[in-house]
Amino acid sequence: MSGRKETVLDLAKFVDKGVQVKLTGGRQVTGTLKGYDQLLNLVLDGAVESVRDHDDPLKTTDQTRRLGLIVCRGTAVMLVSPTDGTEEIANPFVEPEAV
Repeated sequence: MSGRKETVLDLAKFVDKGVQVKLTGGRQVTGTLKGYDQLLNLVLDGAVESVRDHDDPLKTTDQTRRLGLIVCRGTAVMLVSPTDGTEEIANPFVEPEAV
């Protein structure tokens, strides 16, 4: 075994592509992955944060906040997914509200 630590994820295929990152605390950021290291620190360019609902912090709103070039600390990263090929769908398990 070599002395070099390897990441669990192979992020090389996502460099210079759009990614969505979910962070501890509920924050959600979308941007172009510019770099990463073995500790899963991520550099995102053109980052946009989805603003959460004030009444229900588990829900995100349609509002966004432009952040630009950011570094996401690896200890806060919970999920990294590509933005290409993903779309939001309605939750099939939610009961429709009675009118």
